[in-house]
Amino acid sequence: MSGREYPPLAQHWALDPTVIFLNHGSFGAAPRRVLAHRARLQAQLERNPVDFFVRRLAALQGDVQARLAAFLGAPPETVVPVANATAAVNAVLRSLTLEPNDEILVTNHEYNACRNAVDFVAARAGARVRVAALPFPLTGEEAIVAAVLAQAGRRTRLALLDHVTSPTACVLPIARLVAELAARGIDTLVDGAHGPGMLPLDLPALGAAYYAGNCHKWLCAPKSAGFLYVRPDRQAAIRPLAISHGANAPEDGSSRFQQEFAWTGTWDPTAWLSVGVAIETLAEMLPGGWDELRQRNHALACEGRHIVCAALECAPPLPDSLLGSMAAVVVEQGAQSVTPLLAPGEDPLEVALWERERIVVPVIRWPTPPMRLLRISAQLYNSRMQYEQLARALRRLLR
Repeated sequence: MSGREYPPLAQHWALDPTVIFLNHGSFGAAPRRVLAHRARLQAQLERNPVDFFVRRLAALQGDVQARLAAFLGAPPETVVPVANATAAVNAVLRSLTLEPNDEILVTNHEYNACRNAVDFVAARAGARVRVAALPFPLTGEEAIVAAVLAQAGRRTRLALLDHVTSPTACVLPIARLVAELAARGIDTLVDGAHGPGMLPLDLPALGAAYYAGNCHKWLCAPKSAGFLYVRPDRQAAIRPLAISHGANAPEDGSSRFQQEFAWTGTWDPTAWLSVGVAIETLAEMLPGGWDELRQRNHALACEGRHIVCAALECAPPLPDSLLGSMAAVVVEQGAQSVTPLLAPGEDPLEVALWERERIVVPVIRWPTPPMRLLRISAQLYNSRMQYEQLARALRRLLR
């Protein structure tokens, strides 16, 4: 398939032109301009590491922090760098003081890594995990709100809720949930791994106590660039996973919260320092900037889902209003590819799509086998033709 049907904007990325990449949601992909900016920073760092870390880093970090915070609608002092959203979620969970029989509320759509973190801190404290079972398929947000609030009890201290669920690609009505839970005295930690760049954000208006985000996904920054937003009234209790020099650094006008997260040991800060350029680069790719980009990706995700559902002869499990730039469809539970499992957890259909068709798309066993979901993503480098090629490949492999 010549060119693999990439649109003109794909030239801005270094993706393999022989591959149909429909899995931006897992790790993202950084444009060439962003990668070049990071390479220049890495060269400067290695030219004189002491000068870079000791004399220049604080100012560079502050500049990026201000640019990212503006993109999130937040004051700069509420946003700190972390490697990824999972690290941010862990930092919050492991900073909280829980009593025996306290409760943490999650949904059954929660990202596995973060659910593991919840289970860990709950078991250590003798607390309990309450699980809101969101129906799937879903007809609208009312069912989501009802399921979550039904599990919000008198002992619930925190709710960990995805902004966009990873396995099912559902955009939760997070502002409404945060408000409803706050009225019951429950703080919310939003796992916003997919939020920045996919959805418009105003974090103070959202009202959540904590928001964990990735910059390497839909903002298209390099890998290992994430952030943690903490509302000012909750900052004093939140500590980074690594306690380092910031715990007793001299006062410099910033808060202890900022000082501790700014330096947790020697790291490669160049991914984080490329976030501002990533925001600018994506904004300049379409005349309407980020608003047009989000609308374009949403429309393409809906269109791609329609094409795939037609091939699989299945109904969409979510209304378009609950989608962002990803969409999941149910693969017939009994349908199997002829390719055997190559490793624990690998789905044979995902393997066959890669090995036979050169298509990268995840097939997720959720919530438990044999239920399976195929999840597509839509980014500026994707096109309608690619989803049509995926549909033809699915017909061949599953007939």
